[in-house]
Amino acid sequence: MEQEIHAGYMITDRLTVGNTEFVIGQRKEVPVQFVTWKCRKGEKGYFWGHYLDDRLTALEDLCNRSLAEIHELKSLRQEQASRETAARQLPTKKHEPER
Repeated sequence: MEQEIHAGYMITDRLTVGNTEFVIGQRKEVPVQFVTWKCRKGEKGYFWGHYLDDRLTALEDLCNRSLAEIHELKSLRQEQASRETAARQLPTKKHEPER
């Protein structure tokens, strides 16, 4: 497998949640050696970097960002289910013949 490099950081870890991916990048020759980024699944346009000093903190951040995305997706799914349930419970108007 080919190593992926972004902004000089080698991508070492990746978690996918729905259509979103979170990655860890590592670059040994800089003071802040680790970064976590977000991107759309299958794309390489990384954004919202969190720059961190050590690997354990980077792993924690990767997991926390992924969990936040999971909670967001679950919340959206629950909202959609609630709307669908409410729509099904709306009374239907019976059309009476005109006189």
